[in-house]
Amino acid sequence: MFSGMVAAVGRIETVTPTAGGVRLRVSPGGLTLDDVALGDSIAVNGCCLTVVALDGGQLAFDVSAESLRCTVGLGEPGAVNLEKSLRLADRLGGHLVTGHVDGVGRVLGFEALGDNRRLTVAMPAPLARFVAQKGSVSVQGVSLTVNRVDDRALAADPVLAAIPADHSAFQVNLIPHTLAVTTLGALVPGASVNLEVDLLARYAARFNETDAGH
Repeated sequence: MFSGMVAAVGRIETVTPTAGGVRLRVSPGGLTLDDVALGDSIAVNGCCLTVVALDGGQLAFDVSAESLRCTVGLGEPGAVNLEKSLRLADRLGGHLVTGHVDGVGRVLGFEALGDNRRLTVAMPAPLARFVAQKGSVSVQGVSLTVNRVDDRALAADPVLAAIPADHSAFQVNLIPHTLAVTTLGALVPGASVNLEVDLLARYAARFNETDAGH
């Protein structure tokens, strides 16, 4: 379990094919490794991965073909957001994040609002029911507050009008600190991002479905 509060920006240095997927070697950036052991879980761009080796100050992870299929940013070298799993006594600064990516979104807009940025992301339509205004969503492993949710029928401005027919969209505000300490500052329209919906919203929807079936 994670909180979506990115601890460091690392870098995937190498991607080596294996029988079941790939092995990543990741430089941890500012992430301290003194309390990291084999078998620990670390969120890499929002995807929970298991440490399979510690060598020369680098982390190694095995990523299955299925994980590669349903995520982005894990199959090639590049900067990644890193977060260690929570301890029970840790502060929950963001929201409960499992590290189980629900889908891949696409950046529709990345607009300057003074020092901030307004990020608009198209998401697969099935995820829209779990995303609510003032609720939480994880983008590339970063816990963010949703400012607006728009279905295709409500898209009035040019950015939102670009939502694909089988998608919805949401907007979040990125403050300078978030832009500086995560990879989100490098996003551009057209970029793909890992999304995870709020865990509580998922269970609330499931309870509602169960009640409706009685």
